[in-house]
Amino acid sequence: MDVTVAPLRAWDDFFPGSDRFARPDFRDISKWNNRVVSNLLYYQTNYLVVAAMMVSVVGFLSPFNMILGGIVVVLVFTGFVWAAHNKDILRRMKKQYPTTFVMVVMLASYFLISMFGGVMVFVFGITFPLLLMFIHASLRLRNLKNKLENKMEGIGVKRTPMGIILEALEQQEEGISKLTDYISKVKE
Repeated sequence: MDVTVAPLRAWDDFFPGSDRFARPDFRDISKWNNRVVSNLLYYQTNYLVVAAMMVSVVGFLSPFNMILGGIVVVLVFTGFVWAAHNKDILRRMKKQYPTTFVMVVMLASYFLISMFGGVMVFVFGITFPLLLMFIHASLRLRNLKNKLENKMEGIGVKRTPMGIILEALEQQEEGISKLTDYISKVKE
């Protein structure tokens, strides 16, 4: 199936007043995870635009370190995803503790980049945009259109870049993962 880029959501929908934001229930990790995954899928193009602006500014100020940082993060992420597919203990950690998995990738990248002296570029050009995405996805309440788009992504009607990344991290909404398991059993 072809990968499609999700549409850019209206900026007043992406970042409106405080009535569409709320603290997640930290006691219910599953519900919080569903909110984050849902928002990452729905606002992925908006997140890409914000991250691209930040990366562009940092890249303009320090292009070599930004390119080096990007390459290191991609290689470390790819290595960890590959290892998680081949090692059962890493696979369970990635599935049960996705935030910890991403933090380990970022820390490993940080230590590799620190050897080359590009730590501030890493912090402002790579880590800060990821942190902003996570904070927004955690606080933004979902709406009906958001939930519908995510269901279409989850059952394979649509495939987007963020969906592929979340699939590599084995992160899906609870209902979607149950539905896709059922569909794959029916196909067999």
